[in-house]
Amino acid sequence: MPHLLVHGGAPLRGRITPSSNKNAVLPILCATLLTTEPITLRGVPDITDVRKILALFRSLGSRIDGELASGTLTLCHAGARFDAEHDHLPEEMRSSIMLVPPLLARFGEARIENDVQGCTLGVREIDPHIDVFSGFGATVSRLPGRIRVNAASGLKAFDHWPDYASVTTTENFVMCATLANGSATLTNAASEPHVQEFCRFMTAMGARIEGIGTSRLTIHGVEQLSGVDFSFVEDFHEVVTFLALSAITGGDIQVKNGAPEFFPLIDRTFAKFGIHIEHADGWSRARFDKLKVVEPFTPNILPKIEAAPWPYLPVDLLPIFIALGVKAEGNMLFWNKVYDGALGWTSELGKFGAHAFQSDPHRVVIFGGKPLTPAEVDSPYIIRVAIALLMIASSIPGSSRILNATPIRRAHPRFVENLVSLGARIEWQNEDD
Repeated sequence: MPHLLVHGGAPLRGRITPSSNKNAVLPILCATLLTTEPITLRGVPDITDVRKILALFRSLGSRIDGELASGTLTLCHAGARFDAEHDHLPEEMRSSIMLVPPLLARFGEARIENDVQGCTLGVREIDPHIDVFSGFGATVSRLPGRIRVNAASGLKAFDHWPDYASVTTTENFVMCATLANGSATLTNAASEPHVQEFCRFMTAMGARIEGIGTSRLTIHGVEQLSGVDFSFVEDFHEVVTFLALSAITGGDIQVKNGAPEFFPLIDRTFAKFGIHIEHADGWSRARFDKLKVVEPFTPNILPKIEAAPWPYLPVDLLPIFIALGVKAEGNMLFWNKVYDGALGWTSELGKFGAHAFQSDPHRVVIFGGKPLTPAEVDSPYIIRVAIALLMIASSIPGSSRILNATPIRRAHPRFVENLVSLGARIEWQNEDD
């Protein structure tokens, strides 16, 4: 697996335009199957998961015009055909499960491979999705190596209240409901920025969705959806990452950001380390004098950052702020309220000389500002953890190596090349192994 060699210590400076959010791009790609009319998507990132979905579309007979190098694709699924017995969905990719609703709507059947994993963020059950498919009237059968889903009689609307505000479950519910017979309501819906972007795409195709951006969605089924020309916005995860890289390296990066309305809580989280975020004229910038944990007014408590489903701080961003906590002077508690065991990677921080204490599967205390030295560290298969380790390595003079850093490519096209343009000295190794 490719590694990253990082020659750290240089402040990163310049302007950068982030890529689109894969968590919006992937469900939107899946949703294009819901119509036979051409759809043009602008700002499609050249990442592994996108290539897998496009390869599946081609195997089903869909037409795809354009190149990922340009970021603009036109898809037409009028000639697509699907046979659940022979056509396999992409494996080792969590977003494969979002192909099920459009396949049910178009062809009356779908399948789920056993290995629908994604990042190694603990157990990621498929039962909430099965509840959705069953609720809309589909029959679900377990077969060797796969699960078969059948809706030959069509989908019928129902009301659902899951026990957890899951992003992917929300998107699957919306896709099932859009062409179902009747009106469906989802209470405890996810409302992350990428879910809102996905819902805006669906409405542009003709879906009737009420409550976008809230925890309660009502979808009125329609007979058909139309084509659309749709442009993606910048990935807020990547905006945060470049701002954090600016701060941790003592640099000055201006980041294009077309949706600052999603940033008030993120900005407050940066402020806990003495970093002020400015948003002006479509660009964002980090201002700071010294990275230092701001002491709370309440005495004798440990400052903390809690991550949970939106509108909390997103859990995907927690590793980015943990990296800042390592560099900042002072102590901070980080609390992942979603995934069990997702903080186990913090033991790698000790190789840099950082002090991290994991108190339980969900919480870790970082005692920041310790002297750091270059190191070779091993990244788990978690996108933002690989980036967090890269951030720390970039802040330390000398050469460090991030082993198994390839998850970065699942979300961020040309990420290393973009960092090099900002003054970083980073290169991939073992590309041909």
